Amino acid sequence: MNRNYHHRASGVVTSNPAQEPRLDSFTRRRFLGCVGTTVAVGGLGLLTGFPASAASAKRVAGTPLPPGAALRVQPVLVCQIPVRQERTSWRGYGGLQSAADVERELKRLGNDLKQLTAQAEFPLELQPLRTVSNPTELQAACGSACDAFLVCAAGGPQQWMEALAATKRPNIVFVRHKSGPVYLYYEIAHWRLLRKSGDTKAEPNLDYDDVVVDEFGEVLWRLRALYGLKNARGTKVLALGGMAAYSAPAQELGPAHAQQRWGYEFVTVSHEQLAGRIQEARKDPAVMQQAERQTAQLLAQRNVALATERRFVVNTYVALKVFRDLMRETGATNVGVAHCMGGLIPILDTPPCLVLSILNDEGLTAFCHTDLSHTLPGVLLRWVSNKPSFVCNSHFPHAGVVTLAHCAAPRKMNGRDYEPTKIMTHYESDYGAATKVQYRKGQAITCLIPNLHCTKWFGVRGQIVDSPGFDMCRSQMDITIQGDWRRLTREMEGFHTVVCYGDYLREIGYALQKVGGIEWRNYSEPA
Repeated sequence: MNRNYHHRASGVVTSNPAQEPRLDSFTRRRFLGCVGTTVAVGGLGLLTGFPASAASAKRVAGTPLPPGAALRVQPVLVCQIPVRQERTSWRGYGGLQSAADVERELKRLGNDLKQLTAQAEFPLELQPLRTVSNPTELQAACGSACDAFLVCAAGGPQQWMEALAATKRPNIVFVRHKSGPVYLYYEIAHWRLLRKSGDTKAEPNLDYDDVVVDEFGEVLWRLRALYGLKNARGTKVLALGGMAAYSAPAQELGPAHAQQRWGYEFVTVSHEQLAGRIQEARKDPAVMQQAERQTAQLLAQRNVALATERRFVVNTYVALKVFRDLMRETGATNVGVAHCMGGLIPILDTPPCLVLSILNDEGLTAFCHTDLSHTLPGVLLRWVSNKPSFVCNSHFPHAGVVTLAHCAAPRKMNGRDYEPTKIMTHYESDYGAATKVQYRKGQAITCLIPNLHCTKWFGVRGQIVDSPGFDMCRSQMDITIQGDWRRLTREMEGFHTVVCYGDYLREIGYALQKVGGIEWRNYSEPA
């Protein structure tokens, strides 16, 4: 782990700017600037008249989370027009047998790609469709400035396909069967390309899941996974209070794993530095007036109830301003808080729970503890789903049900609209401001359970059956496990579960193939 840090005039400790990764056209700094200009209410409202029946409360309309950097994809039609020869086999499988066939297929693919772009709910830039029908075109295609290739494998030598894969950029290999004209690689992608005419996989740069037959919808979810991975890589973490994981293995192994596999960077701000910034903010009349104004706006909103002291909401907005300022100054898009249940409360005069909730609703990622074991899946899930991810405690699975709970839940769980929420004290300290979100019954969710050593992720698809009020962390959901819950009970490792609305298990598994070094266990795959 690189510890070549230096001090800025602001008192923030950060890494060497020369070592910062290149940022794309929509930079993380611009992203921070966008969320910094969001509505002053910060996306969370309070109303003392919370409905007696929480189930009767409705979502409040909101706005989508800010997008990340677009995924740049180079589509390529690989083909080779055969030449007739007498008394010998002269053509392979495939419907592209003439220049006219190629022209028709280029036009058809052009229409398919337009539809693909229109259906993508994430930023997707498809570059002009290229053909690879000779070595010169192959060389030009391999030099394309893109994040991934969409290889329409109609024909051509195996070596051309291998050269595209050898660029080390992800390749999605599309072949036609019933959608016609049939492609050569519908026959040989498995045997020749992946297995090199043998019985076992031998192609180092492609996997079985990289091949798609007929369905551009199957291409789309793979592109969604690559978009999420692109934006998750290179994340800069603001560690308030230092690197403080929830467990010894994550504390020891997490930072190096995050740097080596994911390209993470870390910016450390001590509790003493943070306390100084908070004290300065409290002395500034403009800051306090803004915090009071934001609190008043919150209290005027519907859909959320206030069940703690008003001053804790004011304290939350003072802390929120300081957190945002530090993130802008350092370029961090993720924040973790050390000793959030003890040492941080006296500094903020509230637990950080509500601050973290608001930041997640704005599209940043903010989690309890500076724990890379759950930060990595939390950040990836936010970008894959374009929804906030919620880091929560796991409980014992039984009868196909498990409870998940924490006190810093986002409210904008569907990525746009705000769920009914009660602002209460943080449970363990019975102090300050934390969120109790009323989750939607029947909602499908993705659950990722990382182990403590950052070597395995366990995936589960669930459905919310209740949003109870047990004596535990405030935001609670009982979920049915849609999969082999008995096996999960025997094999589960780790402690925290990362949750988001919707089913993204395919995307997560596909993204992890590209990262490498992490075992993926999906307990909810179709039978």
